[in-house]
Amino acid sequence: MSVTTSEAPPAETRGTRPGPPDPASGRAGAPGRRAARRRRLIAAVFLLPALLLLGALVAYPIVFSVVRSMYDASGSTFVGADNYTEMLQDPATLRAIRNSAIWVVFAPALLTGLGLVLAVLTEKIRWKTAFKLLMFMPMAISFLAAGIIFRLAYEQDPQRGVLNAVTVGIHNSVQDDGASFPTAKTRIGDKLLVKGKDGAYTTARRTEPGHTVNLGLVGVAPKDMPKEAAPAAKAAKAPAAAGELRGVAFLDFTPGGGGKPGTVDGAERGLPRLTVEAVDAHGKVAAHATTGPDGSYRLTGLKPDAYTVRLPAQDFAPPYEGISWLGPALITPAIIGAYMWIWTGFSLVLIGAGLSAMPRDILEAARMDGANEWQVFRRITVPLLAPALGVVFVTMVINVMKVFDLVYIIAPGPVQQDANVLALQMWLVSFGGGNNQGLGSALGVLLLLLVVPAMALNIRRFRRSQS
Repeated sequence: MSVTTSEAPPAETRGTRPGPPDPASGRAGAPGRRAARRRRLIAAVFLLPALLLLGALVAYPIVFSVVRSMYDASGSTFVGADNYTEMLQDPATLRAIRNSAIWVVFAPALLTGLGLVLAVLTEKIRWKTAFKLLMFMPMAISFLAAGIIFRLAYEQDPQRGVLNAVTVGIHNSVQDDGASFPTAKTRIGDKLLVKGKDGAYTTARRTEPGHTVNLGLVGVAPKDMPKEAAPAAKAAKAPAAAGELRGVAFLDFTPGGGGKPGTVDGAERGLPRLTVEAVDAHGKVAAHATTGPDGSYRLTGLKPDAYTVRLPAQDFAPPYEGISWLGPALITPAIIGAYMWIWTGFSLVLIGAGLSAMPRDILEAARMDGANEWQVFRRITVPLLAPALGVVFVTMVINVMKVFDLVYIIAPGPVQQDANVLALQMWLVSFGGGNNQGLGSALGVLLLLLVVPAMALNIRRFRRSQS
């Protein structure tokens, strides 16, 4: 039986690196290189459709917009940077930049803060999933539909606008402004009452205490008469005592015809809850009273002198109709409110996900060390949620820079310029009547330059969180 043994390699070959491969054996590495090339080719084939789409939908429009921004409205004359100069000198563009800055400063901060508060408050309730679902539902509605909803909600007329219906209801329950008759006026040729520049009606002649002054008005529709209005004929016949002026404020109109102008007839009703003032020769109010259901009033405590009787302008002012949400002063905050209604659910869900992944032992340890809930929230919860808060904030910054639909739909035509933003200005200049696509392309390039830093920051934060 023979035993074969292997000999150790020579000492001079130990610990040395192999030399260059023999050309005859180079064919052994060819299949590996071919496999690598095949993998790269397959990856390129799979990436090609996406790259074509990105090139057609992203890269080409960006390059075309940059080039187009250097030509005039017709697109045939090269103007260089003239469109950018005109853009920065246009008052409408400057107003759009200002409004876009307001959006960037307030909307993301409000959405992030509101989402954080709602996420923390709903963390320990049993129906938090249903609440999050309810808050997220507005995101399923298109911006067009949301704009129409809030355009109706912001209507000035309380009969149509739900917000002003609530506002008027609260105002009327807290403060009684009395009755007002904005359509009331004197008869043509009436020489008793004279209308002043401020809208008040004053008697043309002065009267001494102890006399009766009846104030007749017309122009009040039956639907505008208060329900408590009562016939004024009996009160008109009551004599005035010494030191007082009395009379009735009445609707000088007899239903069905008849009656004598300037005289209180039996069927004519008083105008209740009107303010009546006695004004002395120096223009000071010596006494005032409020008319009763039959329109009667008594101005007492008057000194012996001659007075004019005045119905102040507040008696003829329109009733309180709520807040002008769609006016120039509040149009931008109103649209931001509609935007928050849509995106609060997104902020809540994203921050809530970060809150659910937070380690609970840290929170419990802080509570055991004596920290109250506010200290736990401020010093532990918020710092640990900083990545999620940053993502929400930067995402909202990018999003509000592109807002267009809500502004275009909610803002009425007369105040649309007061709510204008860069995206809307770009559309108006290019297609909404301006027909200057060179200037519109310049606005698009400006909008891109403003969005790119926020996008880069968001990508950087995403990569950092992945690492």
